[in-house]
Amino acid sequence: MTYYVNQACVMCKHTDCVEVCPVDCFYEGENMLVINPDECIDCGVCEPECPVDAIKPDSFDEPDKAHWLDVNKQFSEQWPNLTKIIKEMPEAEKYKPENYGKDKTDLFSKNPGAGD
Repeated sequence: MTYYVNQACVMCKHTDCVEVCPVDCFYEGENMLVINPDECIDCGVCEPECPVDAIKPDSFDEPDKAHWLDVNKQFSEQWPNLTKIIKEMPEAEKYKPENYGKDKTDLFSKNPGAGD
């Protein structure tokens, strides 16, 4: 089992999860984070830290799981590593799933973030 980040992270990019990760397996895109599945040790400490419930074990059943597993794998190999807390995106509150109210897949950016 490994963990992955789903669409709930798009436009939020909270990094509470990054701070607790013992193996630094988070990578930063322009508007979301991803987990490298080959580096994740399946400890699960990141999952409860996410304020928007965007981190899931790959055993979690959701309709677009395969898509987000692929996104995490692909972009963790392209984006820079992030190992410390950074400020969430300016409109993170607006884009929380309970406020935005819909899938954010169409807002996903393939561009890298700054990383460390």
